[in-house]
Amino acid sequence: MGNFLAGRVVAVTGAGRGIGRAVALASAAEGAAVVVNDLGVPLAGGEPASEVAEAVAEEIRASGGRAVAVGDDISTMAGGQRVVEVALAEYGRIDGVVCAAGILRERMLFNMSEEEWDPVLATHLKGTFTLFRAASAVMRGQRSGTLIGVTSGSHQGSAAQANYSAAKGGIISLVRSAALGLHKYGVTANAVAPVARTRMSAKVPAELKEIGEPEDVAALVVYLLSERAREITGQVYTVAGPKIAVWAQPRELRAGYAEGGWTPRSIAEFLPSTVGIDPMPLLPPPLTR
Repeated sequence: MGNFLAGRVVAVTGAGRGIGRAVALASAAEGAAVVVNDLGVPLAGGEPASEVAEAVAEEIRASGGRAVAVGDDISTMAGGQRVVEVALAEYGRIDGVVCAAGILRERMLFNMSEEEWDPVLATHLKGTFTLFRAASAVMRGQRSGTLIGVTSGSHQGSAAQANYSAAKGGIISLVRSAALGLHKYGVTANAVAPVARTRMSAKVPAELKEIGEPEDVAALVVYLLSERAREITGQVYTVAGPKIAVWAQPRELRAGYAEGGWTPRSIAEFLPSTVGIDPMPLLPPPLTR
């Protein structure tokens, strides 16, 4: 057992498997008491099996750590609140939350149904909001705490996962908003965009050139949860095996001005040559006709 998180209380969603499980185990190994949350829904849908959360909590306790399982659905406000309430009831405080719960519903945008859109946004984006909302209210009073959202490089866009991409982009904006709003209360917020071998990454159609293990991601998350990272906020980090990278903050690249206002014709003459475009890294070359 280490002591990087000694005395801290951490809640992890999606902690029954994959990256969430690795984060829960690593946090406990570094001295944190852990609230293990997982509804236990199969990746493609189906009935919950929340015993996966209890199995991880038992694994932590068997290794001499402290952990409690919560099987509530964090896509509901009550579920997010319940995770925090259990942390307070069991351990008296909440120092960090990590939102790693996620599902996939792959479909091209023009074929995607509402039933394929809503659950993905609910689990990833709303599930991050519900826990951030409940935890930040407590952390504000404590004048300390850390919020961590799990995003993805897919926030740049995804040909067959517009729902997932939109949710992951939303998580980044939510993290940045939390960082801005909670800074004066001593609360930090960051996002991690992992590239690791999990049930979800196995569904990626393209071969990933840089990929690691859930334990690589957990090491970065534990650092961000620690006192050593208390000055870091509003950041998005990628971890892919031996690689750690930071994403740029959004900013204007170029601007142009018109005297007397714009017209469609003046924009057509001005924009391509002066303001231009910022090429999408993932966009394939134009189709030849």
